Amino acid sequence: MNPLTGFTAGLLLITLSELGDKTFFIGVILATRHPRRWVFAGVTAALFVMTVLSVAIGQVVTIFPERYVQGLTVALFLGFGLKLLYDASRMAGPGDLADEQAEALEAVEEREVGVKKWTVKTVLIEAFSLTFVAEWGDRTQFATIALAAANHPVGVVLGATLGHAICAAIAVACGKLIAGRISERWLTIVGGVLFIVFGLVAAVEMG
Repeated sequence: MNPLTGFTAGLLLITLSELGDKTFFIGVILATRHPRRWVFAGVTAALFVMTVLSVAIGQVVTIFPERYVQGLTVALFLGFGLKLLYDASRMAGPGDLADEQAEALEAVEEREVGVKKWTVKTVLIEAFSLTFVAEWGDRTQFATIALAAANHPVGVVLGATLGHAICAAIAVACGKLIAGRISERWLTIVGGVLFIVFGLVAAVEMG
């Protein structure tokens, strides 16, 4: 397995899938309330830990016969891709990601209830915990597991981590400015197409 392939796949998939996600808006909201560098550090650390865990799970899956693992990978990518395209087709307009923003705001408000004094430690813990919980069970986690099962684990970790860091940096630095300009429909379409492409590539590699 070529590490560069896993790196490229992880970078593309995560960067394009995480923009406009709930974790993206958590970073946006926290950056308006706390020092950006600590929010970025907490968010990125959580996403790195999640990536490593997902890749580890993907490697455990490889103990099963390779043919079955490859088949599951293809089914997972194609299933996610078709679901996203179906969701996009049912959207009346471009969409404004209001639901994701509302869920992120609710999560932040619940977490900050009762906190009277903010320190570097409390900001890091808040950013880490909120991001980790929001990312657990997300489609990008399953996609990372699938990528790790079919590609070099180190390449996937590095690529996915860089993709997460890029999205976190955008969210923290200028997320509030671009949030209203992100089209939910186009993000969903791009994500769906990307998942299908990875599914087809995995199917071709099956032979």
